[in-house]
Amino acid sequence: MAGIYVHIPFCKAKCRYCDFASFPDKITFAESYMACVYREMALRKEDLKDYVFDTLYIGGGTPSVVDESYIAMLVAAAKKNFNLVKDAEITIEINPGTVSAGKIDLYRKCGINRYSVGLQSAIDRQLRELGRIHTLNDFIACAKLLKGQNFNADVMIGLKDQTVADVLQTIEVAAANSASHISMYALTPEDGTPIYTDYLNGELPDGDEVAAMYAAGVKRLQKLGFERYEVSNFAKKGMESRHNLNYWRRGEYIGFGVSASSCINNIRFTNTFDLDEYFKCILSGHLPIIDREEVDEEGQKEEFIMLALRTSAGISLKTYSSLFKSDFLAEFAPAIKKMSEYVEFSDEFFRIKPQYLFVQNSIIIEFLSV
Repeated sequence: MAGIYVHIPFCKAKCRYCDFASFPDKITFAESYMACVYREMALRKEDLKDYVFDTLYIGGGTPSVVDESYIAMLVAAAKKNFNLVKDAEITIEINPGTVSAGKIDLYRKCGINRYSVGLQSAIDRQLRELGRIHTLNDFIACAKLLKGQNFNADVMIGLKDQTVADVLQTIEVAAANSASHISMYALTPEDGTPIYTDYLNGELPDGDEVAAMYAAGVKRLQKLGFERYEVSNFAKKGMESRHNLNYWRRGEYIGFGVSASSCINNIRFTNTFDLDEYFKCILSGHLPIIDREEVDEEGQKEEFIMLALRTSAGISLKTYSSLFKSDFLAEFAPAIKKMSEYVEFSDEFFRIKPQYLFVQNSIIIEFLSV
């Protein structure tokens, strides 16, 4: 089955680390934008009539900043235009500072059954430093509104003046407020963002400090009953994100809205990042694609390896053989020998050892240069 992603590019304020397509000064265009997203879905209906989708992910930006009725209409449009299975996982990203009981109630009624909450830190000083619009108390209030619901809490590590104790406190807060899934991401200072200046000035934790935060976080999460299934993602049993698992298994997905990416039938394509251009394309009945690439077999193989080795399960040797008509262990014998200290395998799987998963990039590269 395949997944659907919808990008909502509006927010109240742009976080200092944000490199996504988001427009805090254009929220007045939200109604027009959502109408265009519904129309883009209709334009895609015929091409995707044979696909079955089991996930819908509404990301941003801050989807919860727009009127909840637009979100309800979005879910309805997805169900109208595509074959979305009855028990589909439908996720929305929310900022704790932009929700209310009324919003959550309508989300629930329209079929949303999973929430991804941007906690980032339980330390208010760090939230202010990041440019977040919410406080710890906002998160706690949001969690109360989500009581009994399946929700993820984002935790960010590598922040300015952050300590291991701060990371553990944030994890404890997320778990104590009933998060069923926790994503622990290392801050990536992107060139062009305000926080990149902090990086250039040496004000952010170094690689060793971030690795120590991650290691301590993994240990605490496991103690709290969260199992790591991908380098940055931890879940209670059975609560893994189906949408993200589809990405890591190199499944197919279609994206709608500004900057959204897609991968259908081994063709990757991306929508325009420009809001005005997006409007012009949709209103003239054209798809807003700015980049299109057909992935050849070698590219498919590299993507499969790169994505699978980010997960705790690693590569299924049977699946690899079925897809590429090749014996992975034989094909990559030299790289496996070189990386033998960091990997493990059996007749069924090949994976990076758990203690080295955080530095997976330096290991994976050896399997992409054969």
